[in-house]
Amino acid sequence: MKRFLSRLRVKALTVLLLSVGLLVACSDAGRPDNRAVYLLLDTSGTYTEELEKAQSIIAYLLGALQSGDSIAVARIDSGSFTEKNLIAKVTFDDRPSTANSQKRAFKQTVDEAIGNIKRGSAHTDITGGVIQAHDYLTETGAGQRYLFVFSDLEEDLQAGHIRDFPIEMNGVNVVAINVTKLRGDNIDPREYAERLDNWQARVEQGGGSWRVVNDLERLNRLIEVR
Repeated sequence: MKRFLSRLRVKALTVLLLSVGLLVACSDAGRPDNRAVYLLLDTSGTYTEELEKAQSIIAYLLGALQSGDSIAVARIDSGSFTEKNLIAKVTFDDRPSTANSQKRAFKQTVDEAIGNIKRGSAHTDITGGVIQAHDYLTETGAGQRYLFVFSDLEEDLQAGHIRDFPIEMNGVNVVAINVTKLRGDNIDPREYAERLDNWQARVEQGGGSWRVVNDLERLNRLIEVR
């Protein structure tokens, strides 16, 4: 029953994302109407327990994306983000049958990669992941660009690594999903709010938009917005 309810909430979350215009098919005049989506998955600490929700949302996004759209999934699991963190990426073919085959292969690759995650990583280079996501989304040339971040947004870097600098996010819609609270947040709730505020500031100062979707318990009310 618990897993069933969790799946219902994930379905509702996906409907919410679609209904509020995060993955709409229309575009401004003169802009390409294709879409590009990049998903960053936090595999550190206890956040690995949340990845089942990410898998379900990826499955629904694959159903929503069409020919000409692009999608990529990457892990946040190290102290220095590299191409090795990329799990899968694809731009869907104009032929529907080929696009459907690409979607099945993409989902299988992602499911296998997540299934092979045995323990949480020691470091989380979220900034590196966000930078690489921006580069990928820009390279696609898509008119609509979305970055979904599944993380508690706590960056844990190796000693000597510097990430305290502006990031370029022009034209990217960033959605932080299921931002879980850390043990310290229960002691001082201001730490949680500060993490969200800091990331919002970095994204918006870099020219991107920011949204947090956390309310998995009340989605039935929220999805009525159309």
